[in-house]
Amino acid sequence: MICLDSSNGRVKAESDQRQLTGRREVIEHVCTIIRSRASQAVYLMAGPGIGKSSVTDAVSERMSAEMTILRIHGSSSLAKVPYGVLAPYTAELPAEDADSPVAVLRAVWTYFQQLKGLKDVPLLLVVDDAHHLDDATASLVVDMMSAGWASVLAAGRPRPGLPQALNQLWYDGLAERVDLRPLTGDQVTEVVEHTLQGTVPASTVQSLWSASGGNPLLLNCLLSDAVADGTLAKRNGIWLLLGPLPADGPRLSDVVVKDLLRRTQDEQDALRVIALAEPVHRSLIEDVCGAAVVRSLLDNQIVSESTGRQSELRLWHPILGQSMRHQVSVSRSLQLRQKLDEFLDPRNAGAEGRLRMVEWSLECGMDVPDPDLLDAALLAVTMFNNAGARLMTAHVRTPELLAHAQSITARTLFNEGKYREAAALLDGCWLELAGDPEAPHILMLRASAHLALGKSAQLLRAESRHQLESAGLEVADSWQDRIHGLLELADAGDHEGIRKVIAALGYASVAGGSAAADAGGGTTTGTEGERSGTELRGASVIETTHALAQTLLAQTLVSAGLAHQAHAAALAAAPSLPVLHGGLYFFDEFVLTRLVAASLAAGNWESAEHELSTYPPERAEGAATFGGGIQVLRGLAFLRQGQLERGYQVLLPAVEALRVNDPLQEFRFGSALAFYAAARLGDAPQAKRLEQDFIAARHASGPGCELLAEAYAAAAAEYLDRKGSGLDKLRELAASDPVAAQPGIRMECLILCSDLGDRSVIEELASLAGAVEGRWAAGWRQLAQAWASADADLLMETAAGLEEAGLINLAREGYARAGALLDGAGERRRARQAVAHREKCDEELGERFRESPFVASVPSVHLTRRERDIVELAVQGLSDREIAQQLMVSVRTVEGHLYRSYVKLGVRRRDELALALPKK
Repeated sequence: MICLDSSNGRVKAESDQRQLTGRREVIEHVCTIIRSRASQAVYLMAGPGIGKSSVTDAVSERMSAEMTILRIHGSSSLAKVPYGVLAPYTAELPAEDADSPVAVLRAVWTYFQQLKGLKDVPLLLVVDDAHHLDDATASLVVDMMSAGWASVLAAGRPRPGLPQALNQLWYDGLAERVDLRPLTGDQVTEVVEHTLQGTVPASTVQSLWSASGGNPLLLNCLLSDAVADGTLAKRNGIWLLLGPLPADGPRLSDVVVKDLLRRTQDEQDALRVIALAEPVHRSLIEDVCGAAVVRSLLDNQIVSESTGRQSELRLWHPILGQSMRHQVSVSRSLQLRQKLDEFLDPRNAGAEGRLRMVEWSLECGMDVPDPDLLDAALLAVTMFNNAGARLMTAHVRTPELLAHAQSITARTLFNEGKYREAAALLDGCWLELAGDPEAPHILMLRASAHLALGKSAQLLRAESRHQLESAGLEVADSWQDRIHGLLELADAGDHEGIRKVIAALGYASVAGGSAAADAGGGTTTGTEGERSGTELRGASVIETTHALAQTLLAQTLVSAGLAHQAHAAALAAAPSLPVLHGGLYFFDEFVLTRLVAASLAAGNWESAEHELSTYPPERAEGAATFGGGIQVLRGLAFLRQGQLERGYQVLLPAVEALRVNDPLQEFRFGSALAFYAAARLGDAPQAKRLEQDFIAARHASGPGCELLAEAYAAAAAEYLDRKGSGLDKLRELAASDPVAAQPGIRMECLILCSDLGDRSVIEELASLAGAVEGRWAAGWRQLAQAWASADADLLMETAAGLEEAGLINLAREGYARAGALLDGAGERRRARQAVAHREKCDEELGERFRESPFVASVPSVHLTRRERDIVELAVQGLSDREIAQQLMVSVRTVEGHLYRSYVKLGVRRRDELALALPKK
């Protein structure tokens, strides 16, 4: 591969260019090069705020005992002054020699010699902001390196790049270039948890990563400002983001102000215009501010340029644009807007550009037509710009449009978890908007708000029918009642009833239906009332109802144990998503969660993770709204795979996120899963707290989630007290009529019973699993059959097959059972082989599998890599806080790992660890 160096367009092999992201790795690498003299110079290249100065500071500190350090600071104001940055070292030169290369070189060398004194150590010249060096100074630095007087560490930006003289050394192979990259998601997680000394949900990390772009400077500013104003708050040991990240905080504002002051007046004006209008066409900014100014801002990586059909400019980091807008006065903003108006053509702007123009107009006190306000508000609310959407709807004055504005305001409240207020607004406008293109979205949003408040689908349907009748509207066969009926059928787990509704729609396929709709004026079937106002951004009411029905069908089929059919149903809804996207209801997330649930029920862990990981990254703004629900599904996947610790680490923050925002009604289910994980891992205090959360929570959405929540909670209670009452409740639940009618849920109840040591369920589990679709059920059937046979050879063979199929935790149980049988029969060698296979599974799972009576195994001690690292540091005498700082994790994480290590090693005190720690 090759890469193009942006400083001068020359091409160089990428293998010559080190691309390191870990800061420790970069520092060690740079120090190694300098010590070995492998290259005369090291160039540290990165954009603004990525951490060049912190790395050069760290390298200087480490090398100060071995070398004499001299620092030079490049400056944009001295970039055209020959030897200007060397003034502190050439003060005694006569004026006539100030521009003489030889005289300057001698003066600098004399200063070096005085600095070194009697120490015979090499010199390290550290150059900050080397991209601002004038050509004369750059040539002098090269001469010093060529003469062997000094090694050089130069930090600069890729754009505009280093001076030609320095670049030539790299091309000649005499210098090594190290590119600092923005922090990755994992690195941001480490930095945030280390800074906050606590656990941080993935949704919060995603928001911080998205806003900062992985820029360490911006990340630190955002963290500081968010904690200071309470936007980032600690709840039960978990740091939660309670609102949008503050763009007007003091730390971030200070960075923006200082950066602006470094710019020329023309550049400052251009930046303000771009910030106020972004995204904005490059040609427009060039017309207003000049092409040279735009090129300068691009070269200095202050603004970025899109590569689409039309070239658009925006601030390099969106959060900087928001911050800069806060610092522009209303009068100045209006002045810039009027200056731009003569060049503006709203018809050429994209949706985001039009949205920004509406916001800008309102900020300046300008009038905006009500239809434009509503269009912009709808876009804003679907981008989770709740404050902006409310600002727009508050300015709507046309009486006929007030109900539309009210529905959009309701969605902003829903985004923020204020379901009662959202439901009240939607109750007041849904009937008035019954013939609107957004009506199905509004109806679903209203239903979700009421369901989040604990109202049953049956009661919601009855109340809605009464309201329709009171308003003199048709109820029987109306599309509104059909949608409420689907929600009621899903709540009852009636997948056959939902199939009948789908058949009655006459909508054999989404693709065919859409074609028919296009040919027939927007609908495929239905009454004349449905044909009026049924176009919904390309989707008819029939198509919307069909997509909803298929998604709810998937939900009920999962509970029925028909995972493959459920996955197919969810996929049948997916083609409608593009035309449903952009409406008031969150159909993307609604379908995604059912699709993932189907994959998990089938045991297709990789597919489920792929589906979760492809959740659109541009929806990072909505992470605070939907992130908790997404993480609950990921936690469930870990639990079903036997990865209890990973599941626990995901579920704890997910529950706290759901406590703030639970649009999909998953808090009770998530609490039950976290309660179960905590109880199995022996974290009694957290388990008891989570048990109270489960008891106090409203019912989970749908019978599947509610029954599973009860099953996991019953199992957790048994692990917590071991009195038998939890297991009795679990058996009772498994035998109940609602569970008996849903084989998928019944099978999972039996699995939980078996984990608790109830061997009486093994034959029933083997039989029931045969009627449930998916490799997870098939794996449990094979394991249960082999277990019941008490045949060690069959168990070894079955376990090997399960391992090959990727069902590692089931394979682990098979090997463990085989090892116990072989050990009991006196076949020690084969028993050791079984144990070796079991321990291999343990290692692949990444943690010690928690023993249960179902898994009667030969004992062994297995610490995870993280546990061993922490225990070894504890043995060395480090405190919990010192261990946390060294490993860049939270103190809480250290305490948790030490607690679990005590249990595994059979010790009670820290001073017993050294003797109990297994040998490597």
